[in-house]
Amino acid sequence: MTKIKTQYNRRSFLKVSAAAGGGMLIGFSWLNGCKPGTEEKMGVAVPNEWFDINGYIKIGDTGMVTIYSPNPEIGQNIKTSMPMIVAEELDVPWENVVVEQAPLNTGFYQNQFAGGSLSIRLSWNALRMAGAAGRRMLLEAAAKEWGVTLEDVTASEGVVSEINGERSLDYGQLASKAVGIEVPEELELKSPKDFKLIGTSQKNVDGKGIVTGKPLFGLDFHRDGMQLAMIEHPPAFGMKVKDFNADEIKAMPGVSDAFIIDTTIEEPDWFDEKGYFQLIAIVGESTWQLMQAKKALKANWESLSEAESSDMHLQKLEEALVSGEVQESRKDGDSDAAFKKAAKIIERTYSAPFLPHNTLEPMNFFANVTEDSAELIGPTQTPEALEGSVAKLLGLPLENITVNMTRIGGGFGRRLYVHFGLEAAAISKKIGGPVKLIYSREDDMTQGTYRPTYRSVYKAGLDENNNLIAFSVKGAGLPEGPVFPNRFPAGTVENYTAEKIMASTNITTGAWRAPRSNFTAGAEQSFLDEVAEAAGKDPIDFRLELFNRAINDPVGEEHDYDAERYAGVLKLVKEKANWGQTQEGVHRGVAAYYCHASYVAEVMDMVMENGQPKIKKVWCAADCGIVVNRDAAKNMLEGGVIDGIGHAMYSQLTFENGVPNEKNFDSYQLIRHSQVPEEIEVFFVENEIDPTGLGEPGLPPAMGALANALYKATGTRYYHQPFTSEQAVVG
Repeated sequence: MTKIKTQYNRRSFLKVSAAAGGGMLIGFSWLNGCKPGTEEKMGVAVPNEWFDINGYIKIGDTGMVTIYSPNPEIGQNIKTSMPMIVAEELDVPWENVVVEQAPLNTGFYQNQFAGGSLSIRLSWNALRMAGAAGRRMLLEAAAKEWGVTLEDVTASEGVVSEINGERSLDYGQLASKAVGIEVPEELELKSPKDFKLIGTSQKNVDGKGIVTGKPLFGLDFHRDGMQLAMIEHPPAFGMKVKDFNADEIKAMPGVSDAFIIDTTIEEPDWFDEKGYFQLIAIVGESTWQLMQAKKALKANWESLSEAESSDMHLQKLEEALVSGEVQESRKDGDSDAAFKKAAKIIERTYSAPFLPHNTLEPMNFFANVTEDSAELIGPTQTPEALEGSVAKLLGLPLENITVNMTRIGGGFGRRLYVHFGLEAAAISKKIGGPVKLIYSREDDMTQGTYRPTYRSVYKAGLDENNNLIAFSVKGAGLPEGPVFPNRFPAGTVENYTAEKIMASTNITTGAWRAPRSNFTAGAEQSFLDEVAEAAGKDPIDFRLELFNRAINDPVGEEHDYDAERYAGVLKLVKEKANWGQTQEGVHRGVAAYYCHASYVAEVMDMVMENGQPKIKKVWCAADCGIVVNRDAAKNMLEGGVIDGIGHAMYSQLTFENGVPNEKNFDSYQLIRHSQVPEEIEVFFVENEIDPTGLGEPGLPPAMGALANALYKATGTRYYHQPFTSEQAVVG
């Protein structure tokens, strides 16, 4: 039994649209009309009236059900998966469901953000309880209508029926009567064995709209009377704007205004801008005219701190590994003493560069700021954070600010940060009207919020019997180190040391898909392969030996992974890939990693074609608990594999005197279609554990499996990303 809160707080009512048809209509489709997708629902007619059941569910008089998806959609398909969870417990046919994006509403919803692979994980119970509460209200309405007890009725497939009778009513017939029925403090949820919708494959609810070009994304949003805006930030980190040729710019065709904005706020949080607070804003009629105006800018900039180049970054990391500030550490046994006794010692250094996020949709946001209110619409992973920062910037109460979310054309952590929404609000306030801010690709790639650059040193000691007796890792980053001291192989080695070290930089950084794990998995897993080779052991068997120690006789007080589940994905991928069966000309690499509460193992098959490596197939095994939408889950893992391969192989951002050298895709290389694996096959460990993260865990092990497959194919070990920087390797 699970308790459910049924009361709305005061603030929620300030966010709710007007009551209608006997129930509160808590949401509206501000982008696509009031009933998106209903014309495609062939099994049930479009309703004349809608009745609010709770914050997630609205039922029409024909039995059509609208389910609000509360979290930002960044391509992880939660706009489909979250409503599936509600529909499962509501027990309504999926073909009768219409999905709408909910606005930000902290009164109705919690955890309305997309990051850390947490959307489903944090909302699993809330979504189920919302559906179960709606079902209970409909059951009680029917019982009251028929003068029977609650135990005399049941609900299934959108219909309430008498258990020992012939009467039945569909949800549409009961909706008006269910409004306002009090929900008990405890509700019983379905057992996973009774799921009918969860675990199936359902098409993306926006799929047809995406491929037919319907307006779904922030760049699509338009409002009559709005102007467009673009920005110019300083050319290098550690600089700010003094002045610019404003009169000349304002006289250019299509330009209505040009000025400096300041988005500095008191008490900034982690999601606020850290680098460029003062920007030049140009407002006008079209992006082309604004881009021409940007080219004509003549700005004076002043330096605030030392300009950094890539060689300085390398020096900082090397110095940090020797004498830097240790943020977090762990020590089991005495690794120094064990290394002195070791028969073999393997020590390797790994590194990775800064990386931008490169979302397909450029950064953009709409804002309409008046004297006493602010309306914001656009692609953000953190709408509540944006709301709070705008309130600070404008000095407005939270209830006077609305934030609506468009579909996001890629996030990867980039849109966790709210500065582009703040900038739109500042520009709108200055011009006194609605505006849509649009970044160019160069604006985004040179603005910052990058994946930090990392450098780690791994060391392992083997005894005369090739047993691992000592292991150490020391990792530094600009600014945050990449090491997770309590993750594998913590708990598996008698003498173990791990240190996470930070170093300072004025380059602005932020979360990048699978933060820190995206580097650490590749370094750790390729190092373990090298240790296994030195020990004369099969790479998978070597890892399983370590997991057996963690299962049967763990070292230390804690380690933050479940060794049995970790070993389970390795065993599954070993079985599915027929590991151990050699095939002439095929070179195999393996890696496994735990992050975001999920476990993923991958085997990568590589061949050499015309002297260059080509990935033929990847086997991917995942343990992420209950899988909500099977095809969508596979898609996320497939995308993570490709993303990991591409960035480990090809991508890097370098600096000269604080200026990024790579400003667009002509100089920054992303993976091409011809370079992706020819086939990716995904398998899930079947269990009834509550869902865990999935948007990020597929990426990290791909980097390790790639490095290990490259070694088998080329005879060369790769330690420094991108791997093409070590040797001319192009897929």
